Amino acid sequence: MSGLAQYRTISAASKVQDASPHRLIQLMFEGLLARLAAARGQIQRRDYQGKGQSLSNALAVIDALQQCLDIEKGGELARNLDSLYDYCQKRLFAANVQNDVSIVDEVTQLIERIKSGWDAIEAGARP
Repeated sequence: MSGLAQYRTISAASKVQDASPHRLIQLMFEGLLARLAAARGQIQRRDYQGKGQSLSNALAVIDALQQCLDIEKGGELARNLDSLYDYCQKRLFAANVQNDVSIVDEVTQLIERIKSGWDAIEAGARP
């Protein structure tokens, strides 16, 4: 492993270890958006192997976000997010099969809106 790769691994582990539960979700959204951006570029460059890996990683993050939902306590909001995550997963499967950047863009926009709402929760909690 190169020195840069080791630094990135240690840096990421440190961010996760020191993060609040709220920050962990933010990091998940950030990672998801990075994977979607990578997949977009890989589709454009016709790097289909890379695209497949990036979309697979994105789907894993969406699944992890979905697993964080507490449907009982979260009520309608949690159910709506669960449905939205399902929709995003289906669209990313379609993007993978069709090599369609516009589908990746659609999911990116949806995730950015969810992330901005999540970010606003933290901003509103500050004194």
